[in-house]
Amino acid sequence: MAEIAGLLFPFFGLILIGYVAARVTRQPAEALGWLNTFIIYAALPALFFKLVARTPVDQLARMDFVVLSLAATYAIFLCLFLIGYYVRRNSFADCTIQSFAGAYGNIGYMGPGLALLALGERAAVPVALIVCLENAAHFIAAPALMAIAGDDKRSRLKLAGDVARKVLTHPFIISVIVGFVAAVFSWRPPQPVQQLVDYLAQSAAPCALFAMGVTLALRPLKRVPIEISYIVPAKLILHPLLAYVLMSSFGSFDPIWVSTAVLLAALPTATNVFVIGQHYQVWQERASATILISTVLSVFTVSLVLYVIRATSV
Repeated sequence: MAEIAGLLFPFFGLILIGYVAARVTRQPAEALGWLNTFIIYAALPALFFKLVARTPVDQLARMDFVVLSLAATYAIFLCLFLIGYYVRRNSFADCTIQSFAGAYGNIGYMGPGLALLALGERAAVPVALIVCLENAAHFIAAPALMAIAGDDKRSRLKLAGDVARKVLTHPFIISVIVGFVAAVFSWRPPQPVQQLVDYLAQSAAPCALFAMGVTLALRPLKRVPIEISYIVPAKLILHPLLAYVLMSSFGSFDPIWVSTAVLLAALPTATNVFVIGQHYQVWQERASATILISTVLSVFTVSLVLYVIRATSV
């Protein structure tokens, strides 16, 4: 367990540094904007391109892996939605954000850095597939469900167009597509370009984790909603367990791919859940509380998941 703690210390340490820096310097939230822009539009896309471009094409075509990962995510989503709607009697819109809080993990900011650190370069392809295609699914599901709830006033045609544009122009998706084309044609960038890509890719994890810590500090915990009592366990415990069961039962994957799917499923609630709630003015404060609490508790649950992964792979 000491080895796992040593492995995770720099990872969660960067989040802590970002949190402390934000609390001490008290910069306005707007100050984080350019760092997030750099992460989303430069650092992470460079990392995804680098990972995908040097991967054999047959591995990039494992859509069965993506389908099973999405099945685990949206099974959790559906379960939480039914609890919120039929047991808690919450509104359709509230249930949508609650369900995303329990199913949408912080795979973009935390996933690549942690998986590559813990599992090595062989985790690169499953990370890229899950991050890009699962994010694309969320980009589609969120506005579609909020439109059903009546909180999205756009016409169906405009909604579909906006969703398609958001998916197809997202830097993560574009970088994976470009990387896939490079892999198909065995193309390698010129050395100066490759060096730039390497520099950007190396900065992705530190910058993303620091920004995440700052984000948590800027959204202090005001109250603990009752829903957290079942949303957080669903995210941190049930989601990775279900991912393991599905991957082991219905697919024949490299153990590293299974471990990657389980590890990414174990990540805490994504900060994007707050962004979605803020956009639709639904469940905002409680989404922020869920992100903070699940992130703090994930220090222990992710450590446990990594311990189990290491123990079973020996």
